[in-house]
Amino acid sequence: MTSFELSDDHRDFRAAVADFAAAEVAPYAEKWDAEHHFPLELIAKMGQFGLFGLHAPEEYGGAGDFTSLCIAIEELGRVDQSVGITLEAAVGLGINPIATYGTSEQKDRFLPDLVAGKALAGFGLTEPEAGSDAGATRTRAELADGRWTINGAKQFITNSGTDITSVVTVTARTGTREDGSAEISAIMVPNGTPGFTVEPAYRKLGWHASDTHPLSFSNVTVPEDHLLGQRGKGYGQFLSTLDDGRVAIAALALGCIRACRDLAVAYAKDRTSFGGPIGRKQGVAFQLADLDVAVRTAELLVYSAAALKDAGAADGAPRQGDAKRAEFKRAAAIAKLYATEQAVTATRIATQIFGGYGFIEEFPIARFYRDAKILEIGEGTSEIQRMLIARGLGLPVE
Repeated sequence: MTSFELSDDHRDFRAAVADFAAAEVAPYAEKWDAEHHFPLELIAKMGQFGLFGLHAPEEYGGAGDFTSLCIAIEELGRVDQSVGITLEAAVGLGINPIATYGTSEQKDRFLPDLVAGKALAGFGLTEPEAGSDAGATRTRAELADGRWTINGAKQFITNSGTDITSVVTVTARTGTREDGSAEISAIMVPNGTPGFTVEPAYRKLGWHASDTHPLSFSNVTVPEDHLLGQRGKGYGQFLSTLDDGRVAIAALALGCIRACRDLAVAYAKDRTSFGGPIGRKQGVAFQLADLDVAVRTAELLVYSAAALKDAGAADGAPRQGDAKRAEFKRAAAIAKLYATEQAVTATRIATQIFGGYGFIEEFPIARFYRDAKILEIGEGTSEIQRMLIARGLGLPVE
């Protein structure tokens, strides 16, 4: 695995994002969560700060590498996981597919506003009957007279129903291959297209301040040039996008672990019981030591995977058996699996240390506890990550 060390520029950037999160997110996170409020006012500030341009093409206003994006997601996630996932989805799932596979015309149309934080884009892969088995998509698109007609549904789509959502890229069956398998393509559907309905937002366990909706498509028609990338390559494009997203989700999970450790350590020093701080008890102190180990291990996994991405390992063609790409895919799965499962563990430990206060919504630990579980599910479940890792070992696992 590629070694890494954050540069002075990365460390300075981390400090700047931490200051931004402390000033613009921390004072409002509890209120946004309680009111299930998607903070559009914050999106504009994040755009002005340049966060949506991280890892985006320079010609469209982008700056910074993939490692910088992971740092930003981690630092925002230390304060509020909802804000962290909003950035992760906006860049990794919204901007990235367009920047990677889009035509010059598609990029010119959508990227300037997306990079500036004036618009958001969604990524429509998951369906009611096609979650981990994403290749079983039932949404269909038929091409006739230069237009695609789309029918189907997507679910759990982040950033798809905001007032500034401009486009959602969706996978759809566009034909059948000679071997009988589905031909799956990616098609861009601008917001407001007739027949494209953003259904009411979900009532979620966590991530209350993020935007998540089911989507439906009833005879939605878009021009033929709204195809993203090559026809029949949509499934592979989205899987490649998910590799990057898994590292970014691992960074979000790292922010959760770090927040739980820091909050619990501070509480263990201040909370007294039986004549002294509870942190003097091995039953508490050793669990906090375990959280410190989890932070350091997750950090190594996240940023070594990000270093692989920045070194170009994710750019190889899978069909050519590119070893570097396989290395990145495995590193992404390992980082995602470890960091997300440790985030769930960290919230359980921190809540236990806080005792009854950990069950009270005024304390951020309660919010982190609710937010953590989805990390083991979104952008590939823990089971999918284990399958990918096992296949990387040469095992014919199904």
